[in-house]
Amino acid sequence: MIKGKKFNELVSLLRNEEKVYIQTHNFPDPDAIASAFGLQYLLGKYGISSEIIYDGQLQSNPVERMISELNITISHNSEFEISGEEKIIIIDGCKGNKNVTGLKGIEIGIIDHHNSTSSEDVPFLDIRTDYGSCSSIISLYAKEAGIELSRNAATALAIGLHVDNDSFSRGVNFKDLEAYMFLFEKVEHSLVGSILRNNIFQEELELYRKALKDVVLYKEFAFYCFDDFCSQNLLGILADFFLSVEEIDFVALCAKGKDKVSVSVRSEKLEWNAALILEGIVKGLGQSGGHDTMAGAIIEDVYSFSEKELYKRFIEKLNL
Repeated sequence: MIKGKKFNELVSLLRNEEKVYIQTHNFPDPDAIASAFGLQYLLGKYGISSEIIYDGQLQSNPVERMISELNITISHNSEFEISGEEKIIIIDGCKGNKNVTGLKGIEIGIIDHHNSTSSEDVPFLDIRTDYGSCSSIISLYAKEAGIELSRNAATALAIGLHVDNDSFSRGVNFKDLEAYMFLFEKVEHSLVGSILRNNIFQEELELYRKALKDVVLYKEFAFYCFDDFCSQNLLGILADFFLSVEEIDFVALCAKGKDKVSVSVRSEKLEWNAALILEGIVKGLGQSGGHDTMAGAIIEDVYSFSEKELYKRFIEKLNL
């Protein structure tokens, strides 16, 4: 008998499956990749084979280094012929969200830590919105099941945990700390530190310069929109940077790509819930998700997108 009620429930559902697909959201970040990798490792201990897939694109550092250094195999879903019968577990995302593509297989489970307004009608559901990362959930699956993680799996989960709660400074609770303590002795800490520190490229410094030069500062609000592509990873890093300014309590950054506009927000005020504010702002324009302190959105209609209108919506929503 497997210890740990939730993980036992999941294994019971999957025991007779020849192959399972673990699907991340469309632009997998370190937490999505780490939690998928950790879940793949745990399922493998019970003879359940799985593939980690996504539909979209991989971001730049630290994702590329993480995949390479920890021997993580993650593939675009187009590399597989997924029939209508194969089982899919969505991790670090929810059914119905714009950043999670519905694939042909049967969605059998969802493991997530984001707020979701979409209905969930899957056999296995584990959404813990009070957790700082999805990596925490998977780490505690291992702890509760009495499974010793490999060094690579533990290190990946530690990176995911650090990135999503900004090294325990944002959206963290006791369970996140418990998860990290469970991982601690197995983690390659030098690699974790290196990946967390070295997460942008030299050519991205020009984007830093642009944002610093042209950012709009109004009262406690910082806003900037790149007129060209900027990775979701860098948007988040820059949003955190502007939030570190003493006078700034809310940051909204966006970037226009060829087929979408990416938005990243950060909040330090309890009354300014990042996820709820962004959800209201992009209503009718796109899909959002996140937490009270950090959130992101995708706006698909690039051609009718108005930077001025988006800025106006933020000002109104924040009552500034």
